[in-house]
Amino acid sequence: MQKFVPILKRTQLFSGVGEGEIETMLSCLQARLGTYQKGEYVLRQGEHLDSLLVLAEGKLHIQRDDYWGNRSIIHIVSQGEMFGEAYVAPESGTLMSDVLAVEHCTVIFFDVKRIITVCPSACRFHAMVVQNLFFAISEKNRKLLQKLGYMSQRTTREKLISYLSDEANRNNSAEFSIPFNRQQLADFLSVDRSAMSNELCKMRDEGLISFEKNRFVLLE
Repeated sequence: MQKFVPILKRTQLFSGVGEGEIETMLSCLQARLGTYQKGEYVLRQGEHLDSLLVLAEGKLHIQRDDYWGNRSIIHIVSQGEMFGEAYVAPESGTLMSDVLAVEHCTVIFFDVKRIITVCPSACRFHAMVVQNLFFAISEKNRKLLQKLGYMSQRTTREKLISYLSDEANRNNSAEFSIPFNRQQLADFLSVDRSAMSNELCKMRDEGLISFEKNRFVLLE
């Protein structure tokens, strides 16, 4: 656990908290590790969750499959990112999505009740962690609203343009890489992969974009 303290220090949850204080708080918050191989599920739809999780290493997909097996990628969890915060409130219900390891992962579980309740020892930085949790939830909501913006577009091309434009703005460059392969991008935008690939080729032929694998350039 100690080797992940520098990673935790860089997370939004422990922003402003020193490494020494984090080490002290790990016991207070009943932190524990879970390791998962590529293709393993960290959490499954329908489970109850009583922990707040931070990805210490690897990459995860938060995804959902419908009755017929059609997959939608809701979010990609990167190293140092917190997840599970949507279920910290009492009566939040069971998980609505699966969490899948897309490469070898190590996850840190924190007892959510220990986070939102001031501990008997009154850790100096506990209130700061609670405040950070609130800000992190606000930021996650902003990202979900951003994705809803993609979903609200009527056509596959409009969804692609909306998503690629946001990625260019986020990278402050017309040239950037996305964290998806073609199937994952289609799942993220909830479109048919073949239709999306055809649309990408049309946009390239029209001089709007160029691309190679997951590397894109937006053209004037």
